[in-house]
Amino acid sequence: MDSPATTLVVKVTCGVEALERLNQGFTVAATALASGLDVSLWLTGDATLLVLPGRAEAVALPHAAPLAELRDALLEGARVTVCGQCAQRRGLTVDDLLPGVTVRGAAAFVEEVVAPGTRALVY
Repeated sequence: MDSPATTLVVKVTCGVEALERLNQGFTVAATALASGLDVSLWLTGDATLLVLPGRAEAVALPHAAPLAELRDALLEGARVTVCGQCAQRRGLTVDDLLPGVTVRGAAAFVEEVVAPGTRALVY
């Protein structure tokens, strides 16, 4: 029998072109954080753009928590990481991103998701 997860890694692979999926990933990560889990949010593809200043504030989805509020809660209590290759493809450096966001590669993601007590979700 598996032991209960204490860490949740959420990987969001889409941007505003799939707004419901994008918002769902942020919502699940923020809900897990609020419930006491250790949370790591990984942003890939155009999701990387949501941790640029002002970007999440420009996104609205009816009947959903504001993306900027979810992002800020995650920045305060979770680890927020942008995919290194995705950042490079978009010409982004850590200095372009909001404070607290890190840039790491696939090896770091794999290390996180195989750790004992960890579950991973991909949106």
